[in-house]
Amino acid sequence: MLVAAAVCPCPPLLVPEVASGAASELDATRAACADAVAVLAAAEPDLLIVVGPAEHDRRGPHAAGTTGSFREFGVELDVRLGNGPRQERTLPPSLAVGAWLLARGDWAAAPVEGLGVGEPLDGHRCMTAGKELAARAGRVALLVMGDGSACRTLKAPGYLDERAADFDRRAADALGAADIEGLRALDESLARELRVSGRAPWQVLAGAAQGAGLTGRLLHESDPYGVGYFVAAWSQA
Repeated sequence: MLVAAAVCPCPPLLVPEVASGAASELDATRAACADAVAVLAAAEPDLLIVVGPAEHDRRGPHAAGTTGSFREFGVELDVRLGNGPRQERTLPPSLAVGAWLLARGDWAAAPVEGLGVGEPLDGHRCMTAGKELAARAGRVALLVMGDGSACRTLKAPGYLDERAADFDRRAADALGAADIEGLRALDESLARELRVSGRAPWQVLAGAAQGAGLTGRLLHESDPYGVGYFVAAWSQA
């Protein structure tokens, strides 16, 4: 059963060493992420699963001990997903950022595993995957990584799209209210056009939260680089 969830953005720039001279621009986002991770620890889960977007070769389960790296972003920094024997696979960037957040918070509350989710995964399959994750242990927590639209400004990675602000508003409202139906209703085609990396992971969360009765709080919302960043915490009332 899902007992808590934290939603965080997944840009590698969240790691100060990657952001370098621009690191301070995301200080508020990092602080909110730390608060969300603290909610996970307070729930005393038996298992924590980090869920995030992944390219084809890094999709699927990632066992405890899987390593990730920020070397592709010019930084000699490696991370490990929880404790466990070293695995042959490597983490996708989103899960590497999640592993970094957990290490930053000295996570020791429960074993950690990961799940890389492909952007094309349809909503029904996302919901089913989430339901399966929630059944993995008596008390399951999720750290859900993903960004909103990448089309908020002229300088955004996807340029300006007038539909982006409305999509992000609906996503933020659903994440802040632990609104399962609101997340389920996010338009897959529009999310793809707006370069939303969080749609599938958020819908996995929605599937996991069915019947859990969790309440939500939106801890942070911003779009410093024309990309929507949201931080939310879901917990038992």
